[in-house]
Amino acid sequence: QVQLVESGGGLVQAGGSLRLSCAASGRTFSSYAMGWFRQAPGKEREFVARISSGGGSTYYTDSVKGRFAISRDNAKNTVYLQMNSLKPEDTAVYYCNRDSRVGYYSDFHESDSWGQGTQVTVSS
Repeated sequence: QVQLVESGGGLVQAGGSLRLSCAASGRTFSSYAMGWFRQAPGKEREFVARISSGGGSTYYTDSVKGRFAISRDNAKNTVYLQMNSLKPEDTAVYYCNRDSRVGYYSDFHESDSWGQGTQVTVSS
């Protein structure tokens, strides 16, 4: 089972930026799509963004389009989430996840592998 470690969260004012990182264990990182999710207090975890195994295809939830950018470095087994123009409603714990399937798909199937998450707090 893959181990995922998120980092890069913090406290930022509205309009600011943060870059999250997620380091994955193992030698098969480049074979899987990766995704970012978030969970705000009192709410269910929601999908934020995903990136294909090779990095050529990305997809975002509507609320972050144009503000967030997902990328990956397969040589470093790491996926990133650049977050710009942050809003208070972006406040949440952010998690990365590996797709449960090897290869390219037009959707994302969450696996059971979750990291500890990283807290992002945006003040108004």
